[in-house]
Amino acid sequence: MIATHSIRVLGRDLQVKSVATPERVAQVEALVNEKLAEAEAKVSGGDTQLVVILALMNLAEACLDARKQLAEEQRTCSERVAGLIERLDRQQL
Repeated sequence: MIATHSIRVLGRDLQVKSVATPERVAQVEALVNEKLAEAEAKVSGGDTQLVVILALMNLAEACLDARKQLAEEQRTCSERVAGLIERLDRQQL
């Protein structure tokens, strides 16, 4: 069920709709604010748009790294399962 949640990002109070639990929305809000604060610490001049772009770039990089790691783990698991199936098939002969 879609619910409305109140969050605060970049000093702005926002209402967002989500099927996620309030706890999950709070986790997302905390991560976004954490990444924005990290980016803001690296940018001089207080350009909000630049801070947001840098935070998005950092999150995108982390997302791509996680996707790559997941794909590698899925490949490893598939290879292990195939090996186990092969061993089982040999024992049945």
